Amino acid sequence: MNPPVFILAFLTSIGSYLLASLCLDARARRTWLRRLAGHGRESAASRRSAGPALMQMVDEVRGRLATRLLDRLRLKQAAERMLETAGLKWGAAGFIHRSTGFFLAAFLLVTILTKNRQPGLAMIAGAAGAWLPLAYVRRKGGERVRRFEEQFPDCLEFVSRSMRAGHAFSVSLEMVYREFSEPLAGEFRRTFEEQNLGQPLDIVLKKLSNRIPSMDVQFFVSAVLLQKRTGGNLAELLDKLAHIIRERFKLRARIRAISVQGLMSGRILASIPVAVGGLMFLVNPQYARFFVDDPTGHRMVAGAIGLLAIGYMIIRKIVTIEV
Repeated sequence: MNPPVFILAFLTSIGSYLLASLCLDARARRTWLRRLAGHGRESAASRRSAGPALMQMVDEVRGRLATRLLDRLRLKQAAERMLETAGLKWGAAGFIHRSTGFFLAAFLLVTILTKNRQPGLAMIAGAAGAWLPLAYVRRKGGERVRRFEEQFPDCLEFVSRSMRAGHAFSVSLEMVYREFSEPLAGEFRRTFEEQNLGQPLDIVLKKLSNRIPSMDVQFFVSAVLLQKRTGGNLAELLDKLAHIIRERFKLRARIRAISVQGLMSGRILASIPVAVGGLMFLVNPQYARFFVDDPTGHRMVAGAIGLLAIGYMIIRKIVTIEV
């Protein structure tokens, strides 16, 4: 495949995508105009089952093709949940657009650098580029959950003291987002506003546990819902839960200190082949060129990288202990 042919195919695909998007947007505008004119009304049952019309219009405007693709693959809710955990406002369609953009950029870059002689390498580079937004979202979500967990014991004690002072549980939630910082303040503010708008407490708390996938939040939600059904002293229950969470933090830190030696061993073992390969290129470049010029060398390098990655993941899995 010659580079001009690839560039022509690339431009044709982009043009087709833009043309399809314009056609869909034009059809959506005509649909909205008919709705505003009073035509094409939906049945009452379908209106009740659907979400708010304004939110649906925003979803239709932002990446109709990507949204439909995620709906058909049943991945839209999972993507939105990851973005909510990370605190990003990309939207599911924006996430797909970024992945597609990184894939095309990495694929095109490697194709130009290799003069289209290594299409397999270009595909691998494109796949790695498409994976970058997912890795960023997961990393940012993990950091946000960790910051939330660090603030959570103090938050539980604050709610307990507020309830002992005579405030209701909903009022205590309102006071939390005024006294704490992000990300805990934003999540509890959203929880309070959802309850204040009329949603039941159990649904609001379950939404909080979905946005923050943490065992501590699951304990909190279960404790509050159980107390709501059976009764009891919620303030004392929250104090005990805060004490348990702090003890879990201490145990987790102790295990991390013990397992850091195994993790460092895994990193050293994974870096040794890379260092040996670099020394081979410095000491005897003619011998090491076999891995660059010969197709058999390419397969050997790919196999070595795959086995190295598998070994490192196994070592990391062994030394990672969940508490």
